[in-house]
Amino acid sequence: MNFSKKLRVLAVTGLIFLLAFSLSLQGVLAPTAKAATDPLGLKVKSAILVDYNSGQILYEKNADQVYPPASMTKMMTEYLVMQALHQGRLTWNTKVSISDYAYNISQNRSFSNVPLRRDYQYTVRELYEAMAIYSANGASVALAEKVGGSEKNFVSLMNRTARKFGMTGAHYINSSGLENIDLGKFASYGGTSDKNARNELSARDLAKLAYHVIHDYPEALTISDIPLKNFTAGVNSPIQMVNWNYMLPGLGANMSKFTYQGVDGLKTGHTDLAGYCFTGTVNRNGHRLISVVMGTTSDSQRFDQTRALFDYGYQQFADHVVAKKDQQIKGSKPVPVHNGKAGTVNAVFAGNVTMTTQNGQKVNPTFKVTLDRSKLNNNGKLEAPVKKGEQIGYATVQSPSGAYGQLFPQNNRLPVVAGAQVDKSGWFVLMFKAIGGFFAGIFSWIVGLF
Repeated sequence: MNFSKKLRVLAVTGLIFLLAFSLSLQGVLAPTAKAATDPLGLKVKSAILVDYNSGQILYEKNADQVYPPASMTKMMTEYLVMQALHQGRLTWNTKVSISDYAYNISQNRSFSNVPLRRDYQYTVRELYEAMAIYSANGASVALAEKVGGSEKNFVSLMNRTARKFGMTGAHYINSSGLENIDLGKFASYGGTSDKNARNELSARDLAKLAYHVIHDYPEALTISDIPLKNFTAGVNSPIQMVNWNYMLPGLGANMSKFTYQGVDGLKTGHTDLAGYCFTGTVNRNGHRLISVVMGTTSDSQRFDQTRALFDYGYQQFADHVVAKKDQQIKGSKPVPVHNGKAGTVNAVFAGNVTMTTQNGQKVNPTFKVTLDRSKLNNNGKLEAPVKKGEQIGYATVQSPSGAYGQLFPQNNRLPVVAGAQVDKSGWFVLMFKAIGGFFAGIFSWIVGLF
């Protein structure tokens, strides 16, 4: 072999060695790179942490991967019952009969349940509290049947509502979150013959749902934050319902290690397939966070991982006022007013605008104003009189890009109001304006002839 051939062989051998060495390093370096992108290193299958007010995502891990949500399914059942109450289709005192399905499921005390009777009618409130506090499965089925006429109809409503909320990964097959193997002859396959069909949601889906429960029906939190309550309806002796959310204050000394001040919801879940899950929410001085953890390995771990999320949210982030109430919106032009004593009015914020920023981060957002078309005439002007504080449109945050309203786009519609009162001009002034407009039109017509 001549010298040049030896050099080529050595070069190729060296390249092969370097390639093999670099591949071996990937296995060593990959965990370090992963750790750098995951500041918490949570022991969960998926998780998300969201600022409720701004909709900004503060942390996420596999947030779009769907998993069985177990009893976190019941959040949608809670939402739809609340909706029926607000629409007047139910009252808290409406009586609910118990079907064979609801009865049979409720008798299995290895699940979370209060035993229901076929010969007894329960109020919506009694069943709702059993579902929200104690995660009672039979109570969930009974409410679903009451609202939907059947659980099948109710599940269709669940899926339609999920699509409305932008829960792109959500698929419901029942109202309780139990797996088909647990439901036996009452198992639902979601319109298919697949016996392995199950409820599936992502952490992002659940955070969106939690937002709507809290935002649309805040009274749901006055029930989800009850630590202990006796169930007395139709039973010989009271059944103490201990809230499965151990982070709530008031559960006693045995649970004090889990307590997190400000927690007032929302829903736990557990099956063998789902693991231990929790959608939590906490409010401290008006700064509310929503968290979801899915697929932890123990009852305590789901709360430990949630605590880590809440600590991260409060210790690493803070709400900052980036625009004040009645402040003129930077970059916006005065809005023209027709037939007003003033020809324009400034567009101002209806309230303080806050953004969640990480410690040390500086944010200088810009805003885009969109006027309410229903308030404008054909010439794009407000019609006098205009009241001070009257909403005339909304503003959207333009930067940082995509952060504000990231999970809840509806939050990025900040009300904009008139910054001053603009009274309508008197008839005398309006008359001269009309005369001036008439002669201006004649003048323009004459000029046009030449």
